[in-house]
Amino acid sequence: MVDEEQAGEVVETPPERKSRKLPVIAVAVVLLLALGIGGYLWQSRQPASGGAGKSARKEAKAELYLPLDPAFVVNFRDAGSLRYLQVGVTLMSHDPAALEVAKSADPVIRDALVALFSDQDFAIIGDTAGRQKLQADALAAVRKIVKARLGRPGIDALYFTSFVMQ
Repeated sequence: MVDEEQAGEVVETPPERKSRKLPVIAVAVVLLLALGIGGYLWQSRQPASGGAGKSARKEAKAELYLPLDPAFVVNFRDAGSLRYLQVGVTLMSHDPAALEVAKSADPVIRDALVALFSDQDFAIIGDTAGRQKLQADALAAVRKIVKARLGRPGIDALYFTSFVMQ
């Protein structure tokens, strides 16, 4: 009998709610759009005062290179045998005036570097530490010449772009 009563009873379902997803999505899109526009406007006002300073600092810190061509070729004696050394050298500076001074003093720089390279010991420059010391000595020699003409060292680094020993 219970089954008959339950079968006869009509179960009412609650009325379906209207979907609230569409208005929530629309509000979220409008909010994100407003935040994006506000952020863009705020960001576009900020660099107006400091933008010129940043670009000037980037230009001042640009690395400038001056290859000393042709490569240096020197010979030196090592325990009774004749050895050869070929070194390609490139100077790096952040100061264009220092590179101009180095260009104009090219013969003086080349003479100092040839004297330095030909005075080396094969066993010492055959080692990585010896090459690094030679590179530091070469940088010091170039800085000394540039400082005498410019008043400041100006050259930030000296690179061996090739290093061949025989």
